[in-house]
Amino acid sequence: MQAGPSFQDLLQRALAAERALLGSRAASGDRVLSLALPVQGLDPLAALPRLAPQEPFRVLWDGAPGLSLAAAGRVQHLELSGPRRFELAQRFADLALGRLCWERADLPPQARPRVLLAFAFFSEPGTGEGVPGVQAVLPRWQLSRQGRAGWLRLQSPLDGRRSARHLAEELWEMAARLEAGGPEVAGSREERASVMAPQRLGGADALWQQEYLQAVKRALELVEDGSLHKLVLAVRRSLTIPGGLHPLGLLERLRRQQAGSCRFLWQRHRGDAFFGASPERLLTVRQGLLRSDALAGTARAGDPGEALLRSEKDRREHALVVDTITDLLRQQQLQPRCPRRPRLARHGSLVHLHTPITAAISGRSPLSLAEVLHPTPAVAGLPRRAAMDWLRTLEPFERGHYAAPIGWIDGEGDAELRVAIRSGHLRGDQLELCAGAGLVRGSVVERELQEVAMKLAVLTRGDEGAQPAPRSVSSRAIT
Repeated sequence: MQAGPSFQDLLQRALAAERALLGSRAASGDRVLSLALPVQGLDPLAALPRLAPQEPFRVLWDGAPGLSLAAAGRVQHLELSGPRRFELAQRFADLALGRLCWERADLPPQARPRVLLAFAFFSEPGTGEGVPGVQAVLPRWQLSRQGRAGWLRLQSPLDGRRSARHLAEELWEMAARLEAGGPEVAGSREERASVMAPQRLGGADALWQQEYLQAVKRALELVEDGSLHKLVLAVRRSLTIPGGLHPLGLLERLRRQQAGSCRFLWQRHRGDAFFGASPERLLTVRQGLLRSDALAGTARAGDPGEALLRSEKDRREHALVVDTITDLLRQQQLQPRCPRRPRLARHGSLVHLHTPITAAISGRSPLSLAEVLHPTPAVAGLPRRAAMDWLRTLEPFERGHYAAPIGWIDGEGDAELRVAIRSGHLRGDQLELCAGAGLVRGSVVERELQEVAMKLAVLTRGDEGAQPAPRSVSSRAIT
């Protein structure tokens, strides 16, 4: 252990918290103790394989150089679908965090306990297999870092099998094991070696391209006749990865290549992992101030940025997103502010038009505002309801988590939700990748196809050994 609180200090805090819990009126099932210990130099992305490896549920949130967070195990969780999912997820977060016994004083924001959240794009799964409308989890283990300052947190109910002393010992021993590995704890050799090798999108990819073109043509008819102002059609590409894939190695590469994005992993159980690197913020709430990103309009990073700024089609598509987000916030009696002109935001090999939007939330809960904003026109279309109906018709697969909110709420009410684009869903040795392009008047079919291929390449670039799936699990056209 590095210099810091002694075990006796930790134990005294744990015993004091235990007395407070036992003296409260909380039922025994509600007595959840949350203990935190400062640790230095531990990278949550690298340390995740060693953080309670027996736990099937694991999460990574890697906003480095901002907040980076690894979590494992579940103390309390919620899974449900339906139109009230945002409301019920907010209620669950409030109750779970409100019942915790944890020390608020003198703790930096990165040390706070968090409820982790993963939504599906649609409130109800469609036909076939689908993910729940929302999953919300209070994790057992949480390792967080911002800069070099890190915190390890253990959360557990107090019952006949667990006492405050037991939890203090468990936390102390876990911190010692993690720190013994040094600052470059990198997990298993397989996870370190899972960086993908270059692969081109061609040849066998003709199938998804053909199916996507058919859907695009119908979508453009709807735009041209005025039925829709915009529709964001996605494509899904299925790959077989012989020997499987360890997402942490890929996310480590994306940390270098997509520094402006937030990398994430949501492993519901072993053999089922959703992961990616999102450049798009649905909302961040810090001390009562909301920020949302309008991100629409895409080009290769090597292309002249001025061309994207001058593109009438891209500027119009971007303006639709900005106007919709600001109008939605005004309908909630908020006063959004944003720059008059978009700026360029580079994320790895892609550059986007970007406009940050801010507003004081005036006592509104983060998830009530997330419900208002999701889905933005950047991932669905306009008018929203009609666009959502057409996506169900034209996309012959379930979006699942793709383009849905993913993130967290902490013990002081701050929150961050990203839009889960540039993402993949791994089930066994089958990797499903999704990417979409916005269709408006003036869209050119060939250019939209190129944009989708560029976005798919964010994850497939470096996919060593990946092979197109056989016809029975072939790529299918979606946006």
